[in-house]
Amino acid sequence: MGRLLLIAAGGTGGHMFPAQALAEAMLAQGWRVKLSTDERGARYVGGFPKGVEIETVASATFARGGPLAKLAAPFRIAGGILSAVWALRRDRPTVVVGFGGYPTIPALAAATILRLPRMIHEQNGVLGRVNRLFALRVDQVACGTWPTELPEGVSATHTGNPVRAAVLERAGAPYIPPGDYPMSLLVIGGSQGARILSDMVPAALAALPARQRGHLRVAHQARPEDADRVMAAYAAAGIAAEVAPFFADVPRRLSEAQLVISRSGASSIADISVIGRPSILIPFAAAAGDHQTANAHGLAAADAAVLIPESKLDAATLCSHVAAILENPGAAVKMAHGALAYGIPDATGRLAVMVEALAAKENR
Repeated sequence: MGRLLLIAAGGTGGHMFPAQALAEAMLAQGWRVKLSTDERGARYVGGFPKGVEIETVASATFARGGPLAKLAAPFRIAGGILSAVWALRRDRPTVVVGFGGYPTIPALAAATILRLPRMIHEQNGVLGRVNRLFALRVDQVACGTWPTELPEGVSATHTGNPVRAAVLERAGAPYIPPGDYPMSLLVIGGSQGARILSDMVPAALAALPARQRGHLRVAHQARPEDADRVMAAYAAAGIAAEVAPFFADVPRRLSEAQLVISRSGASSIADISVIGRPSILIPFAAAAGDHQTANAHGLAAADAAVLIPESKLDAATLCSHVAAILENPGAAVKMAHGALAYGIPDATGRLAVMVEALAAKENR
C-alpha cells in the first residue's frame, strides 16, 4: 500500500497550516498520508489535498471547560491513546509527525508505545505543552522559529515553518511601495481574530492625515461580534474597508499589501516573511510562555517589522508607526526585503527530508 505518514495536529491554524504543507509535499513524493485531528482542527481540512485520509479524534484539554471537564480529561486522553494504539496496529505508519496541540497526544503516545519512528515540529519560539512533553520521547525535533527554547537534553533542527502551496505560489512577489495611489493594508489576528486590533487599528488609521486615509484600502479580520462596530469605525473615518471573521485568500491579500498589521503567530510570521512584506506585529500577551513575542523577535531584528507589546499599544503609537512606513517608501522597501531574507520558503522540503531520513533509518 506504500509508505504511510501519520500527521497529528491540534485545532488551530498555527498547527494545521504547517501540517497541510507537509501533507502536500509527502503526497507529491508518493506517500500515503493520514491526518489525525479533533473537531476544531476539522474546520481546516478543506484546504488539505483530497488524497489525505482524515481521522477525527476525541480531544481533551486541561485548559478549557469547567471542573468536571478537566477531571474527565485524563480519562478521555487515555481512551484516545488506547484507540490510537489499536488503529496504528491495524494500519502501521512508517513515520508519525506531531505538530502540537492536545489532539496529537493519542498518535504520539501510541507511536511511542509501538516504537514507531516519530518526530515533532514546534512552530513557535517556545515549545508548547504537548511538544515539551514528547520532546525527549521522539527521534527528532524540528523547529520553525530559531532560536527555540528547548528542555535540557533536547537537540533540534531548524527547518523553518512550512507554508501552504498558496503561499509558496506568491513567495517573493514584487512589492509595490506605498505612494499616492490606492494602498492595501491587511489586518490579521490569528484564527480567532483579535479584539485589541479591532479596538485599536480603526482608531489609529482614523488619526492619519486625510491624504493617506483616502488612499487606504483595508482588509480587517475581526471576530463576528466585533465586525459591525469595526466596519462603522472605518466608515466614519472615510476609509474603504472590508471586514470579515476569516479570509480564505490571505496569501493573495498579503502579496498585494503595502503593510500588514498582525499578531505574531508562527504561521503568520512564516507567511509574511516568505512573501516578503513590511509588518507591525502585536504579540498576544497571554500566549503560553509569551511565545508570540519570541516569534516576532526574528523579523524585528531583521528590520522587517515593528514590534509593539500589547502593554505599549495605543491608537497614537500605532498611528505614528503606520504613518512612518507609509510616508517612507524607501524604508518600506527595505522592510520588505528584510522580511524576504528572513523567510525560509523551503521549510517544507527540509521537514520532508527529515521524514525520509527517519523512514530510511527504520528500514535499516
